[in-house]
Amino acid sequence: MTTPSSFAASTSSVFTDPAVQIPTFHGLKSSTSLALARHVRLFAPSASSSSSSRPLLVRAVSTPAKPGVAAEPKRSKVEIFKEHSNYIRYPLNEELLTDAPNINEAATQLIKFHGSYQQYNREERGQRSYSFMLRTKNPCGKVSNQLYLTMDDLADQFGIGTLRLTTRQTFQLHGVLKKDLKTVMSSIIRSMGSTLGACGDLNRNVLAPAAPLVRKDYLFAQQTAENIAALLTPQSGFYYDMWVDGERFMTSEPPEVAEARNDNSHGTNFPDSPEPIYGTQFLPRKFKIAVTVPTDNSVDILTNDIGVVVISDAEGEPRGFNLYVGGGMGRTHRVDTTFPRLGEPLGYVPKEDILYAVKAIVVTQRENGRRDDRKYSRLKYLISSWGIEKFRSVVEQYYGKKFEPFRELPEWKFESYLGWHEQGDGHLYCGLHVDSGRIAGKMKKTLREVIEKYNLDVRITPNQNIILTNIRSAWKRPISTVLAQSGLLHPRFVDPLNITAMACPAMPLCPLAITEAERGIPDILKRVRAVFEKVGLKYSESVVIRITGCPNGCARPYMAELGLVGDGPNSYQIWLGGTPNQMSLASTFMDKVKIHDLENVLEPLFYHWKRKRHSKESFGAFTNRLGFEKLKELVEKWDGPVLSPARYNLKLFADKDTYEAMDDLAKLQNKNAHQLAMEVIRNYVAAQHNGRTE
Repeated sequence: MTTPSSFAASTSSVFTDPAVQIPTFHGLKSSTSLALARHVRLFAPSASSSSSSRPLLVRAVSTPAKPGVAAEPKRSKVEIFKEHSNYIRYPLNEELLTDAPNINEAATQLIKFHGSYQQYNREERGQRSYSFMLRTKNPCGKVSNQLYLTMDDLADQFGIGTLRLTTRQTFQLHGVLKKDLKTVMSSIIRSMGSTLGACGDLNRNVLAPAAPLVRKDYLFAQQTAENIAALLTPQSGFYYDMWVDGERFMTSEPPEVAEARNDNSHGTNFPDSPEPIYGTQFLPRKFKIAVTVPTDNSVDILTNDIGVVVISDAEGEPRGFNLYVGGGMGRTHRVDTTFPRLGEPLGYVPKEDILYAVKAIVVTQRENGRRDDRKYSRLKYLISSWGIEKFRSVVEQYYGKKFEPFRELPEWKFESYLGWHEQGDGHLYCGLHVDSGRIAGKMKKTLREVIEKYNLDVRITPNQNIILTNIRSAWKRPISTVLAQSGLLHPRFVDPLNITAMACPAMPLCPLAITEAERGIPDILKRVRAVFEKVGLKYSESVVIRITGCPNGCARPYMAELGLVGDGPNSYQIWLGGTPNQMSLASTFMDKVKIHDLENVLEPLFYHWKRKRHSKESFGAFTNRLGFEKLKELVEKWDGPVLSPARYNLKLFADKDTYEAMDDLAKLQNKNAHQLAMEVIRNYVAAQHNGRTE
């Protein structure tokens, strides 16, 4: 019997045998054909057992069990919608013309490819009030001055008055009515923006470090991200047909992008198709790619289907790329066959081959990813099933070359790019923290004024923050002053817990949310800070906290030191064990912890971290070292911290009347008098400091 390890070791030689080469691909078949995917016959290595010489059939999903038998493959409903859609047009084009406030099931799936989700307010009773969320596509998080101002206007005119920065460096615009969709979409397109492919079964927004650093490696990473995004952009025109009546608003792309897209020398393309890479069926599920440089893990590199890392020579000249594959966050509660997964090394390619290598990986997923059950359709499940060796061998057939060995990399570090920094070209940039990425109220008004007045371009970070770019030195002080007055503080005046925290939107609009995330995280962070103070942790200390309303993991909670994943009303699954540089996967610690019981779990964990950690040991590393069995024992036996007498006491209130007045105000914000007083003092000091020295 061939063991998994021996089979993986043998596949490299097996795939080079001309007798078992993957045949040239001629496109996914229609629903009337035998199968959506092909099969490949592999012959096991010779052995003494006669059975080992029999052909081993390695099936792509939905291949009939018996070759030659005309059996209809099982497919998900979405696959059928795609096939009958005339390249993502029908019936969406008809549904948009009706007077109904919503669209039907098929159109709801298709509009995702156009960058939109149909939603309704789940907290309203009676007839559903439908609206649409639009998501832009901004490779590297780049947003022009014109596009930012357009999005700001659209949020007020057609949305709910807010803009949301996402964990994939894009905008989300909520609350758009169906009757306004074409106006909003066309406005974005005419401002040289796009929502095409921001959702749906295709390549999503390509991440790259948002910092506008004028350095060879950063500029090369960003250019590569833009080229990959262009390579994998749909070509059949359905987007422009729907929203601007067929008028094209496309920026020019480098000739090497078109050349790589059209190349079919290794059977990657659909001949004579308006979608040479995607065909009628596109990909089995969403596909995510990130590009970065060594050490900079601002993009959560291992959570992507493909992670691309620039490799430079000793003189700093980019020479090629390391490739990771198979990362992904989504899972289903208590279904152990679904899981978050870290990407793993695939190999190295020279810089001139990167588009061909990425295309080969995408085509391997297109051909072999499952299309029957969408829970298992991501690339991570294909690689987990096959193993990396077999996956590499198949990709090499489409790539046309062998991957070179993965290059050694230095230690990774999370970069926030908050605060003021030199760009390297004489200009400055300023990174601003935005809680949960929600730009609203006075902050929104102030950002608009600054961006418009100084004609600034911006960047969106993968941590839901925003960067103002190309700022002249003379503008630093006036910009700092007006930002501080609106609550956009220098990062040293922001609670360290908030700096790295993330949350998805969740309730009330997300149809998948089980409980709160964005609306709940402010109070949860305050409660964590209170626990820190209670157990004696310093204000400067922090842990990475990420919260999602469901297990799909949009805020990447499975990489957090403390991840809270909604698993019931007012209830969370607790994940522990991620690290500050986002290079380790957390694990499930406890299920169904009610929100009012969080302190019962967190107090003993933080208390013992404070007292038993090694020098500079992060909370995530501490939980991994102690192990969950020991941690659960500490939680179960917890009777409260052993408090040492305070060495000093800072009195904030000189009289009872002042205290009672502050306490009344604090209760309106779900705080105590001390917390509100400290917040007022910090904001005042920050404003004074920024106005005087920035």
